[in-house]
Amino acid sequence: MIIWLASYPKSGNTWVRFFLISLLLNNKTDITLKDLDNIKQFPSKSQYERYNINIDLGNMNEVAKNWLGVQKKLNSDNKIRFFKTHNALCKVDENIFTNTENTLGIIHIVRDPRNVISSINNHFHHKNIDASMKFMLDENMVAFIKNYKNKKKFALPQVIGSWKSHYNSWKNMKKNYLLIKYENLINSPFSEFKKISIYLEKILKSKISDDQIKKAIKSSSFEKLQNIEKNQGFSESVIDEKTGVRKNFFSLGPKNNWKELLEDKTVYQINKKFKNEMKELGYL
Repeated sequence: MIIWLASYPKSGNTWVRFFLISLLLNNKTDITLKDLDNIKQFPSKSQYERYNINIDLGNMNEVAKNWLGVQKKLNSDNKIRFFKTHNALCKVDENIFTNTENTLGIIHIVRDPRNVISSINNHFHHKNIDASMKFMLDENMVAFIKNYKNKKKFALPQVIGSWKSHYNSWKNMKKNYLLIKYENLINSPFSEFKKISIYLEKILKSKISDDQIKKAIKSSSFEKLQNIEKNQGFSESVIDEKTGVRKNFFSLGPKNNWKELLEDKTVYQINKKFKNEMKELGYL
């Protein structure tokens, strides 16, 4: 059964993923970004090709028709597995992304959209903040992974939708649901990561000590991830189409402060468009 690490892009999913892997590998000291392969992204080309699903893997409708079928095959061994996804819990035609039969639980990671927009702008190399705003408001947004050296390894097109619809979609999946806020990971790392650990203890039925949590937090710190990317590179970073230069995946992180980076008009627009959700999450 699948435990989803679900988030809108640039909301801390990779950070949580790295923390989980550190725990699962029992705080292995020489953990690297390559260890992220222990928690893969869904959907990916390798998963579809593994089961000989011969479709156009760039066609969103064809990919969606096989979401549940691939998950069922992956779950056929009755093992617990984690998958990262940026896909909304949506339907394409009548094809739903996942269901309770294939899902054991959800760790839902959210981030203040006023900080998400700056990271989106950098990651997707948009020409300006207005383009990133359009991206975050687009209810029909489908993201395609491109510019990776080994495209076969990475994700298929994903239905992201708007920041608002993405958040609202996953919060409605109540089976073993855990909400994690990026801001709490920064401001109160031990208490927030301990929430994740307690959640895992209940599902995996294994004890996780405070010492293990502290070590995993240290091994997955943003500064450490930045240094690893600097020295070893990171295959999930994107290449700027204009310059051909690979952009840093771990860029601003905790230093991404909307109060210093955004113009008032952008803040006003985000607050207006996402008012109810931001109030619900305590951002307003």
